[in-house]
Amino acid sequence: MSLSLEEVARIARLARIELTPQDAEATRAKLDGIFGLIAQMQAVDTTGVAPMSHPQDVVQRLRPDAVTESNRRDAFQAVAPEAEAGLYLVPKVIE
Repeated sequence: MSLSLEEVARIARLARIELTPQDAEATRAKLDGIFGLIAQMQAVDTTGVAPMSHPQDVVQRLRPDAVTESNRRDAFQAVAPEAEAGLYLVPKVIE
């Protein structure tokens, strides 16, 4: 697939990018290269290949989900400018 300069200009306008005519030609060549690569990848027969989320079969090491710190809410709220009923009071910012 080959893009025209008008199509590149339209894409640039939609992306809010200002392109000079020289930049448009260079961008067209780069986009054509990307579309060529996509066409090559779509031509590969992937029948029988299972989809995967990662190219390597790795597992993330996880730690036990256990509480490691004590509850210090009262200490934190004691130094807060305003707190009430366990909540921090903040100024209204939206009318």
